[in-house]
Amino acid sequence: MKTFFNELYDYNFYCNKKWIEICNNLESVPEISIGHFSHILNAHHIWNSRILSVPAELSVAQQHPIKEWGDLHYENQRRSFEIITNADDFEKRIDYDNAEGRLFITTLQDTLFHIINHSTHLRGQMVMDFKNNKLEPLAMDYMHYKR
Repeated sequence: MKTFFNELYDYNFYCNKKWIEICNNLESVPEISIGHFSHILNAHHIWNSRILSVPAELSVAQQHPIKEWGDLHYENQRRSFEIITNADDFEKRIDYDNAEGRLFITTLQDTLFHIINHSTHLRGQMVMDFKNNKLEPLAMDYMHYKR
């Protein structure tokens, strides 16, 4: 399981890094994409915090300047790799309150997978936003990464 999650998080690191690079090199990034990528960073941070049972320092809708994305992304990934490395039970129960304060229970495995799936979904929305703004989006399919 550790090998599987390390591979997925390597993929996530690669994709996010590419988006950060392209956005840093654009004169103007569409506002929707700034919001989506900020949300990727915030959600990843919040889920890591839930796993570690520590208070989150970011809010779900908080927007970040593009120049801060790299540091936030790196810290999220570092914490996730640390969680994966130290995991001895991927069925470990994670209790958390959602944004509305409702209690939910999930497993470490499902939470780690959700972080990746959620990031992929939002990057897909960024692809559409780039296309709608006549910008060339990135090809970020998993198989592109594996090649």
